[in-house]
Amino acid sequence: MPTYRYEAVGGDGRKAEGVLEASNTAQAVAQIRQSYDVVLKLEEISAQRTDLLEKYQKLNLKVFALMCRQFSIILQAGLPLNQAVDLVASQVSDRMLKKLLGQVSQDIANGWSLSYSFLQRGKGKLPAVFVETIQSGEESGDLVRAFQRMSTYYDRMNKTRSKAIGALIYPTFLLMVAVGVILVIMTFAVPTFASTFSGMDLELPLTTRIVIGLSDFFSKYIWVILALGAGGLFALRLYAATEKGRVHMARARLTLPILGKVALMTAASQFSHTMSAMLSAGMPILKALDTASRSVSNAYLSQQIGDTIPGVESGQSLGECMRQCPDLPPMLVNMTAMGETTGTLESVLEIQAEFYDNEVDVLSARALSLLEPIIICIMAVFVVIILLSIYLPMFQLYDAI
Repeated sequence: MPTYRYEAVGGDGRKAEGVLEASNTAQAVAQIRQSYDVVLKLEEISAQRTDLLEKYQKLNLKVFALMCRQFSIILQAGLPLNQAVDLVASQVSDRMLKKLLGQVSQDIANGWSLSYSFLQRGKGKLPAVFVETIQSGEESGDLVRAFQRMSTYYDRMNKTRSKAIGALIYPTFLLMVAVGVILVIMTFAVPTFASTFSGMDLELPLTTRIVIGLSDFFSKYIWVILALGAGGLFALRLYAATEKGRVHMARARLTLPILGKVALMTAASQFSHTMSAMLSAGMPILKALDTASRSVSNAYLSQQIGDTIPGVESGQSLGECMRQCPDLPPMLVNMTAMGETTGTLESVLEIQAEFYDNEVDVLSARALSLLEPIIICIMAVFVVIILLSIYLPMFQLYDAI
C-alpha cells in the first residue's frame, strides 16, 4: 500500500504534518479530511526507499524519551488523544517515529486504542517495554503517568548506553590510527630503505631482515590482506546476525579485559531499570521478567535471564532461579532475592539500577584512562622496532667506515 506525506490545517487554524498509508490519493485525502479541514500538501513516498531506510534505522532513545515527555505534558494539559498524537508527530524529528505517529493518529480516528495501534504499527520498531507500559496505563486510566515513567526510563537507558559506547569510541579510533600508521610505514617507508640496503655489502641484523620481509609481504599482498580482512568482518557480521552467533559474540564480549566489565554492568543496569519500571506499572512478575530479559542488549545475559522464567512460573522465587545464572553479578542476584523476601522488589531494583549506572560511569572512565596509554605504548613499541631495524644497518655502515 502506498505511503503519503501530508500537510493539513484543522478547524482551529493549527497546521500539522504526518505520514499515512492509503490505496490511492483520493483515499489519502479522505482520511486526512476526517481530522483536518484543508489539505495543504500531499505527496507519495517511494515505498522502496522508505522500507530500506526503516530496515536499517535504529530507534533513537534520546528522541524517543523526548517524545514520551511531550506526550505526558500534552495529555496532562487535557488535549484529546488524537490531537495529542498529531501535535507530537508535528514536533518529533525522527522520520520513522513521525511516520508511525501519523499512522497511529489515523488508527485512533478509526476507533483503535493507543496501545493496540502502537503494537500493530510498531512491530520491530518500538520496544515491548514501551508498548506494554502504555497498555497498562490505558487499563489503569493513567496514561500521563505511563508516559512520564517511559520518558524517565528511556532517558536513563540512553545515558547508560551512551557512556558504554563512549568508552569504546576513543580507544577504537586510537587503535585504527595505530594500525594505519604501521601499515603506511611498512608499505611505503621500509621498502625505500630496503632498496638502499640491498646495494650494500652488509649482513643485516635479524630484526631488519624480519621487518623487510614483512614489508615485502605487505607491499605485494596489501590488497589481498585488505580483501581478506573485509571478508572476515563480513562473515563475522553474518554469523553475529544469527541467534547462535549473537549469543556467542555476546558471551565473548564479557570475557574482554576492562570492556567486559562495562558490558556486564550495562546489562545489569538495563535489567534493573526495566524490571523496576514494569513492576511500577503494575505488570505481573512473569510478564515483567520476560520484558526485562528482552530489554538486555547482551544476547547471552538476555538468554540467561529468560531461562529463569520457567522456574518462576513453576513456583520458585526469582532470586533462587537467578542463582542458577553463573554470569549475572552476585550483587544483582542477592539484592533481588532480598527484595522478594521483604516485599520491596520494586524499590530494591530501582536502587540497584542507580548503583549499576554509577558503576558504568566509573568503569567507562577507567577504561578510557587505561586503554589509551596501553594502545599508545603498543604503537610506540612497534614504531621503535621498525626504526631500530632501519638504523642498525646504518650504524654498522658507519662503523665499517
